[in-house]
Amino acid sequence: MEKKIITSPNAPAPIGPYSHSVLIGNTLYISGQVAKDAISGEMVQIDIKAETAKVMENLKAILNAANMDFSNVVKTTIYCTNLADFAAINEVYGTYFTADFPARETVQVVKLPLNANVEISVIAVN
Repeated sequence: MEKKIITSPNAPAPIGPYSHSVLIGNTLYISGQVAKDAISGEMVQIDIKAETAKVMENLKAILNAANMDFSNVVKTTIYCTNLADFAAINEVYGTYFTADFPARETVQVVKLPLNANVEISVIAVN
């Protein structure tokens, strides 16, 4: 199967040797996104809700570049530095899905790149 790299100018450039996403067949694997703004390069960290919303918008930009949206998402992984933020993260996250919610796990970690408080990766199928 052919591997195709999918990128979006509306999501921040990767900060290391990885791609925004990789499409294999009809499955899209999106790398973990943090709340970095694609234009300014600054992290959006007003509060955990704003940070989560920016993460979701970065994911949306990559999904759109692959002609997909959140209805195509089948699996997500949420990494956060404080599980006490879970309710707020979940509240924002939930606004991006309407039905047939994806499978998911949430993991607390010690630290994330760019001192992010939340990072989310997704797998989507077209």
